[in-house]
Amino acid sequence: MLVTISFYLLAFVAIASALMVVLARNPVHSVMFLITVFFSAAGLFILMGAEFLALLLVMVYVGAVAVLFLFVVMMLDVDFAELKAGFIQYVPIGLILAIILLAEIILVGATYFTGATKELVKYDDDKTNLERFGEVLYTDYAFFFEAAGLILLVALVGAVVLTLQHRDGVRKQDANEQIARTRETAIEMVDIESGKGVGS
Repeated sequence: MLVTISFYLLAFVAIASALMVVLARNPVHSVMFLITVFFSAAGLFILMGAEFLALLLVMVYVGAVAVLFLFVVMMLDVDFAELKAGFIQYVPIGLILAIILLAEIILVGATYFTGATKELVKYDDDKTNLERFGEVLYTDYAFFFEAAGLILLVALVGAVVLTLQHRDGVRKQDANEQIARTRETAIEMVDIESGKGVGS
């Protein structure tokens, strides 16, 4: 019974928050609802017995969302004075979201520690969750894992190329010229007469 209540509550909050991510006009609110979606999905992973995936979801995605939040604030040039002026009117919404997250944490924790999650997923061996995840990821889905890494590499290179700006008057590094340098071309011997140096 506790597992069923937790599942429907987490699923409802995840779906409602996902809709609010799209419907919210304020980008800051969208990010906050997205964090709620991640927490709800992590709770669902715990109910399925995938604690490692839940930990990754919270650590990686919620941490990345914090960085995304900073980028949104910087790119959109949000007026902090205006945000602070309307802080009081958003306190009820913040309290509601905090209560929902607290209820989710309590339900998931109670479900996990009572052992009810073991009824959902049963294994014949004694391998840990992380061992099973590694075996499936690096054997059955090894090609897709490598393909995802290649796609991310291409995206990284593409982002650098798109944001690279060519400006005049900027000294650029020529690797070929540096590698081709020899002692004769790199060193210049100058015979300075006494009393005619730079400090004289």
